[in-house]
Amino acid sequence: MSFFEEKLPEMDRYLETHASSEPEILRKLRRETYQKTTQPHMISGYQQGRLLTIISQMMRPENILEIGTFTGYATLCLATGMAKDGKITTLDVNEDLAYLPKKYFAESEYASQIHFKLQDAKEFLRETDEVFDLVFIDADKENYAEYFRLIKPRTKSGSVVMFDNVLWYGKVLEENPKQKSTQVIKELNDLIAKDDDFENLILPLRDGLNFLRRK
Repeated sequence: MSFFEEKLPEMDRYLETHASSEPEILRKLRRETYQKTTQPHMISGYQQGRLLTIISQMMRPENILEIGTFTGYATLCLATGMAKDGKITTLDVNEDLAYLPKKYFAESEYASQIHFKLQDAKEFLRETDEVFDLVFIDADKENYAEYFRLIKPRTKSGSVVMFDNVLWYGKVLEENPKQKSTQVIKELNDLIAKDDDFENLILPLRDGLNFLRRK
């Protein structure tokens, strides 16, 4: 949930009505996510989806990695900008929900380019030798710092990496957080800010997006 969505819903509606329209397949997927999942707020959502789409279309990446598929909304947004022969690998561990992204991936024009894997992301990153142009991470927050350490060797100059939920409902302002996820997100933001191999900016979109570019 975004700051405006919670505190000033009128502004949130204004932002949505002044952004480009949502494709029909994403509208259907978002509606079904709210109908059939117990935590629909985990979806990337309309505004963030538009940002992911624009970034991907600007980059035209050949190799995309997504950690945390959920129902596949962000996956389809990222897929729109792929190079003609590009591919996107998306990872999740929720077998019970896998039917939903699979359904929409199959319906999309990118069906042959989306590689959906039910696999632990840390395991995948330790095994792969692939280098990624664009990476989006929106999964278990307690592994965020480890994901950053593992993904760095899998990037090159110009690669873009994005971590979602890095403001964590404002909990990152807590000086001594008790929640493990809050501690790790604060650690991640500190690691990124101190890493000279990346330039970054935290965008206050929805729950915060740490946007990194490899120098």
